[in-house]
Amino acid sequence: MYYVLILSLLILSLPVQGLMSVGILLTSGFPVLFTQKRVGKNGTQFILIKFRTMRKGTDQMQNSLRQRNEASGPAFKMRNDPRFTPFGKFLSHTGLDELPQLWNIIKGDMALFGPRPLPAAEVKKLKPWQHARHRIKPGIISPWILEGYHRTSFDNWMKSDIKYTKGKSFVTDCILLVKTIVFMGKLFVDEFEDRLRFV
Repeated sequence: MYYVLILSLLILSLPVQGLMSVGILLTSGFPVLFTQKRVGKNGTQFILIKFRTMRKGTDQMQNSLRQRNEASGPAFKMRNDPRFTPFGKFLSHTGLDELPQLWNIIKGDMALFGPRPLPAAEVKKLKPWQHARHRIKPGIISPWILEGYHRTSFDNWMKSDIKYTKGKSFVTDCILLVKTIVFMGKLFVDEFEDRLRFV
């Protein structure tokens, strides 16, 4: 039943993914997808897939932007990262860049709900107790995102993930799904309001 749901979501999202791909091609060319080594269940590494949101060849710029990092701990996040392409910024701010991860679920690397998978380089900097988040598969939708995202401290993020791994159930995932739909709607409204300010 679960994989029927995921396959249905994947098929329904294909037209949107097609439009996103065309948008990336027209605004910044190839490649359309960005892949990165992430850490999943029991510390197993896998290749995460997402739409490319940044200009090509800017991965090395992260160290120079470290002082402007808006996240705590080993994570790196900038809402208005100068490496974003204009279309990529929209994809990132609305969460649409994560849609290709439905393929990661089909492959068995991820789940729909679970802790967000961290890059392998960041996992090396985790405290021993924080590795408990890897007891289950990582997910596209995480309680941490709904609890404030990078506005919370890194330690609180890890605690949220571990709490979820201990209490994961069908009911909690259904509640998460409803909250996510509301949250996604808010993301779109906020993004369009931001863009209207600059028109």
